[in-house]
Amino acid sequence: MQSFIPDTSIASDVIPSANYGDRNNGRLADMIVLHYTGMPDVEGAIARLCAPGTDVSAHYIVLEDGRIVQCVPESKRAWHAGASCWAGEQDINSCSIGIEIVNRGHDWGYPDFPLRQIAAVIALCRGIMLRRKVPSHRVLAHSDVAPGRKKDPGEKFPWHSLANSGVGHWVQPAPIVRGETLRPGSISDDVAGLQAALARYGYNVPTHGKFDAATLEVVAAFQRHFRPARIDGVADHSTVSTLHALLASLPADAATTVLTAK
Repeated sequence: MQSFIPDTSIASDVIPSANYGDRNNGRLADMIVLHYTGMPDVEGAIARLCAPGTDVSAHYIVLEDGRIVQCVPESKRAWHAGASCWAGEQDINSCSIGIEIVNRGHDWGYPDFPLRQIAAVIALCRGIMLRRKVPSHRVLAHSDVAPGRKKDPGEKFPWHSLANSGVGHWVQPAPIVRGETLRPGSISDDVAGLQAALARYGYNVPTHGKFDAATLEVVAAFQRHFRPARIDGVADHSTVSTLHALLASLPADAATTVLTAK
């Protein structure tokens, strides 16, 4: 791919990726998906996201020192989300802007995210939200849209800091207390209600009332983003209360319509 003019003045470099295409059916981006690179060094991450034949890319890479590299124009479809789903939409690449945040990830020690890197992510997201009219509740983690496959950007990512700057949807997590839980193997109307609530928020989860493996993966993904103090896939009072607080604070037209399986 030839070089191009960056979409934002805060991009310090353009390193064109060979891996991109047109957005399907003229879809406009109205979502941001945040990732970590999950590789031991930045050079390898940039090479993988830009070299022909790797079949992966992102619109932006945010380095640990806060520099921002653009690899794919925002108007194009980068290949960052893979098999994923949100609010019933399965072609996440066509409706989103993908941002890779340089971090070694869970397989390589998972360091903290430097403050200057988070500041750059916030500035980049705020600009995209303005340009693309992205609502706060559609700034998501890769693990949200692909809960069975991905953990990034992970429980150390400071979503609360982003929300304090107007990026992303967040409520203070409910405290963790002793009490009844919904866990794998449970079959009940309460499980169906939990599944329906997760699906209304946007997660791809069955709504048949059985707490199966897919439900555990989605609950764990929810916790990783919104209740990171404990990630066990068990729907305790804290998890359920936080979920309902998030739903209550969504714009009136934002929740996904859900048909509960009988």
